[in-house]
Amino acid sequence: MASNENFPSIGALAERTDALEERDDQADPTQADNDEERPLQEIESLCMVCNEQGITRLMLVSIPYFKEVIVSSFRCQHCGNTNNEIQSAGTIRDFGLIYTVKVLVASDLNRQLVKSPFCTITVPEIELTIPPSRGNLTTIEGLLSGVIDDLSPEQPLRRIQTPEAYEKIQAMIDRLREVIPEEKEGETDAERALRESPDRTFPPITVKLEDPSGNSFVEFVGSMSDPKWNMREYKRSREDNVLLGLASEDGTSNAQSGSNAEQPGEKPDMDEVFVFPGVCSSCSRPLDTKMKRVNIPYFKEIIIMSTNCEACGYRDNEVKSSGAVSSQGKRIILKVQDTDDLSRDILKSETCGLTIPDIDLVLTAGTLGGRFTTIEGVLDQVYDELSGKLFGDSGTKNKDNQAFQDFLTNLKDVKSAERPFTLILDDPLSNSYIQNLYAPDPDPNMTIEMYDRTKEQNDDLGLSDMKVEGYENDSDEIGPGHSLQAVKEEPEVEIAQDKAL
Repeated sequence: MASNENFPSIGALAERTDALEERDDQADPTQADNDEERPLQEIESLCMVCNEQGITRLMLVSIPYFKEVIVSSFRCQHCGNTNNEIQSAGTIRDFGLIYTVKVLVASDLNRQLVKSPFCTITVPEIELTIPPSRGNLTTIEGLLSGVIDDLSPEQPLRRIQTPEAYEKIQAMIDRLREVIPEEKEGETDAERALRESPDRTFPPITVKLEDPSGNSFVEFVGSMSDPKWNMREYKRSREDNVLLGLASEDGTSNAQSGSNAEQPGEKPDMDEVFVFPGVCSSCSRPLDTKMKRVNIPYFKEIIIMSTNCEACGYRDNEVKSSGAVSSQGKRIILKVQDTDDLSRDILKSETCGLTIPDIDLVLTAGTLGGRFTTIEGVLDQVYDELSGKLFGDSGTKNKDNQAFQDFLTNLKDVKSAERPFTLILDDPLSNSYIQNLYAPDPDPNMTIEMYDRTKEQNDDLGLSDMKVEGYENDSDEIGPGHSLQAVKEEPEVEIAQDKAL
């Protein structure tokens, strides 16, 4: 790892530059400069536009809470060509990273952003996707301003040649201009003050960075408990490792850990994968739903179903339990102490409720559907869902929003195991599960309680109307002289029970 001496912080570089400039002002002009003391190293480089010699400046800098990077800036004095780039000075991480930031007010635009050459940036609200390109060190405002600058010059030509593309791109530019208004000619001091105010609001947007190398970053405010900021790790796919040069295209070599294409919480294949054709519920295009049976040790078999539409990007994953209906419900109580507990596998069925009393989190049955992942994974999904509801409609501040932001801050502390908490799964069908790290011995941090379902629970689950015994004798109970038509018209005959079976 690079030393702090070779990679000082940006603040330390600024102080060193100021000290050198002050010394140069007072020094003898005939005295030679010591280039080694300069924070910027300058070298001559060939300009690829005019083939003259330009200057490349290199700066080694350490970004707080991230890592060491190399910032390079090229400028040609002959033709004015410029180029800025950032490269990681560290190794590729064992996993990919996804950063999500909710941009609500103008001050959020000042967050520092590092984009590696492998990073994809999306802004879902305006359907903006910035594919992997050269690395960059900027701010969110600088990133979005660059998009406007790149798209705007060709708009007059698009308006004539491709009107449809012009309309779509202009709508995107107009939406970005709501976030970053341009300076107008003759604007008053009041208009300028409003435009430059850090509390200026606008329709909120979400900036998402997805980097399989893990070498991108977006700044949080205060601490990692910042409710507008979220970071999630994921395992790279084979395609990601090919892109990073960690594996060949035929997949014969891979020296990097974390290259498994499985998603968090998935298990190795047990049986073949079944494919069922269907129609996308979002765009109505044809798609395939894949289904596979997985055996969870010390529990039961489950069915994992995955739907992915290549046309619109819609995705859905569901987990269904197989086997007979349990005669009792199950309540699992886990004392989460550290990050090791967050890596436990968890199966939350569609009939299971989830509770964390320490932060007053209560998810009723049916919320999030069925999920087979880790405790960290399910808490990440809860955070993404709730933060979207808070920041999705308006950037205005009120007491309710502030209370919700405090709740999200507590949820972030919990999902990173910064403090112990209690996780409770309550499933009346006993189809949920938390991994026992001590199996087959009892887990000292986990309690499992079996209980009898109430009549209301049986009614809600449809068990009260289900007939599983004696249905084969229903035809004999009808008796002689009753026709099938008569049976259908008699409400006292529970023929509906047979239909349910």
